[in-house]
Amino acid sequence: MHRPLIGISTYVEASTRYGVWDLPTALVPTGYYELVQAAGGAAVLLPPDEPGRAAEVLCRVDGLVIAGGPDVDPVHYGAARDPRTGAPATVRDHWELALIGAALASGLPLLGICRGMQALNVALGGTLHQHIDGHVDTPGVTSWHPVRPVPGTRYAALVPEEAEVPTYHHQAVDRLGRGLIVSAHAVDGTVEAIEDPDGSRYVLGVQWHPERDKDTRVMASLVEAAAARRDLPKPVAVPAP
Repeated sequence: MHRPLIGISTYVEASTRYGVWDLPTALVPTGYYELVQAAGGAAVLLPPDEPGRAAEVLCRVDGLVIAGGPDVDPVHYGAARDPRTGAPATVRDHWELALIGAALASGLPLLGICRGMQALNVALGGTLHQHIDGHVDTPGVTSWHPVRPVPGTRYAALVPEEAEVPTYHHQAVDRLGRGLIVSAHAVDGTVEAIEDPDGSRYVLGVQWHPERDKDTRVMASLVEAAAARRDLPKPVAVPAP
């Protein structure tokens, strides 16, 4: 049996040095694909492409992970830029929002991690708090804090107990996107997980970084959903207009 193929979004660093080479590079931290592999999936990295090709790309995979990273540009949710919001990542925003839209349209199992959860919320018309205090104490250092599942949700079925999770972020979900519910909170009330309650499809976002943890339950659930969908007929990609 072939392992489910899980696509992971990547991003471009304008300058990356390899020996004598200093070139733009599409990359993602190794923890993402290592977690997919540990959870029983096979990982493939998805470099930025034309947004109109997102559906075509996703026809080749069984599940999708939108990785963490910089702030989503507030232009995508109709807000003025807070001075503490990071510089725009325009290419990445357009590509990942297109991937999310294509995954939702086709029913492809989807997991958003940190920025990926925030992008999922924005893609469905939600908004973000552009800055919250108390979650990042030291720049560049991941901290740990407890999250509490909301009973009756998909996340609570996976992780029923209060769990310590690795986290690094300064933005969070504000108004929920269409059709989403909250499935975990931090002790201070910050939204830590969101999901589509429709049990017929897998759509989950977590604010923390499971790729920095040894707990594979969340990723294993994505891989399981991807395996269940793998043998269904693949959607036909509609060419971009």
